[in-house]
Amino acid sequence: MQTADIQKFKAGKWVQRYEYKSFTPNPICVQWLLTSPEILQLMSEADRYLGRLDAFADLIPDIDFFIKMHVTKEATVSSKIEGTQTSLEEALLKAEDLIPEKRDDWTEVHNYIRALNNAMDDLEKLPISNRLIRNTHAILLDGVRGKEKLPGEFRNSQNWIGATLKDAVFVPPTHEEIPDLMHDLEKFINVELEGIPIIVPHLIKIAIIHYQFETIHPFLDGNGRIGRLLITLYLIDKKILKQPTLYLSDFFERNRRLYYGNLTGVRVNNDLYQWIKFFLAGVIETSKKGVETFQKIIHLRDDVELNRLIKLGRKQNDGKRFINELYKQPILDGATVAGLLNIHVSTANRLISDFQRLGILKEVTGYKRNRIYAFEEYIKLFNE
Repeated sequence: MQTADIQKFKAGKWVQRYEYKSFTPNPICVQWLLTSPEILQLMSEADRYLGRLDAFADLIPDIDFFIKMHVTKEATVSSKIEGTQTSLEEALLKAEDLIPEKRDDWTEVHNYIRALNNAMDDLEKLPISNRLIRNTHAILLDGVRGKEKLPGEFRNSQNWIGATLKDAVFVPPTHEEIPDLMHDLEKFINVELEGIPIIVPHLIKIAIIHYQFETIHPFLDGNGRIGRLLITLYLIDKKILKQPTLYLSDFFERNRRLYYGNLTGVRVNNDLYQWIKFFLAGVIETSKKGVETFQKIIHLRDDVELNRLIKLGRKQNDGKRFINELYKQPILDGATVAGLLNIHVSTANRLISDFQRLGILKEVTGYKRNRIYAFEEYIKLFNE
C-alpha cells in the first residue's frame, strides 16, 4: 500500500496546455502518515469539541425542531459564498413574500436545503458515492443559475476559476481525467466498504477529501457548495455526528482569503499541512459556536415554555404546539399558523396576538393586511 506523509505531500503536477496550465492532482487513496505533534494536538481538540456538539443530539428533546434552522443557516451562508444575496430572514420567508428580484437567490438557497435533505435520505441506503454526489448536484442546480451546466453530470469540458481561461487563477484537471480522479476519491471515502487497509482519522480524512474535491472541480458549476456539503455528509455517514449540526461554511466565509489561500497553497507549495491546520481550527471554532448556540436555545426554550406560555392558561396546549412549529419555521403568517396547527384562521390570529403579548412574536411588515410575524429572539441566536 502506497503511503504519504502529510508534511512531505506532493500535491500533483502542472501540465502545459495551449496558453494555460492545468493542475492534475495526485491520488489520495493512500495510507497517510501523521507525524506532526501540532496536527495531533489540534485533531484531539477538534474531536473533543465535536463530541460535545454531538452530545446535544441526545441532550435536547425534539432536536429535530432546531435542525431545520441549522440547515437553513448553512444553505444561506454556503450560497452567499457563491454570490447569492439572500439573508437568513429572507430564506425563512415564502417565495411569494419576497420581491421578484430576490426570488432567484431564494430558490438557490432552498435548492441547497433540498439537496442536503435528499442526500441525508440517500445515506440511509447508499454510501457517499459518485452516484450520490451527482444526485445531490442535480437538485442543487434545478431551475436556477447553472441549470444549463449539466446538473447531475460531471463536466465534459475544461473549467477554470477566474475571468478567462488564459488568465485564470486556477485551472483544474481536464475533463478526461475526472473519472479516474473521482473513482479514487470515492474509494478513499469508503475504504471500509472497499476492504482497503487504510486507517486515517476521520477529521484528517475529510479535510483531504474536501481539498481534493475542490481541486478536481468535477462539475461545471456548484463545486463549492457540493464540496462543503460533503463535509457534513461524511460526518453523518461515518457516525461522527448523529445530526447535521456542524457546518464550516460560516467559518470559510469569514476567513475567505485564508480558505482559498490555503487550498491554493496545497497545489502551489504542496502545503497540505497548513490546510489541515486551518480545517481543524475551523472544526474547533465552529463546534464551540454550535455548543454555545444550543445552550442559548435551551435557555430561551426554558424561558418561553416555563415562564411565558404558562400565562396562556387553558390555551397552553395550543401554545406548546405553536412554539414547536416556530422552532422549525420562525417567520410565518396567520394562514400558515392555521394550516400547521389545523385550526381556524381567526383562532390562529388570536394565538398570534397572545404570542405578541408574551414577547415571543413581533410583526415585521408594518402592514394592516398580509402581516408576517417573526420569532426574533430565536432567529438572532443563529445570526450571532
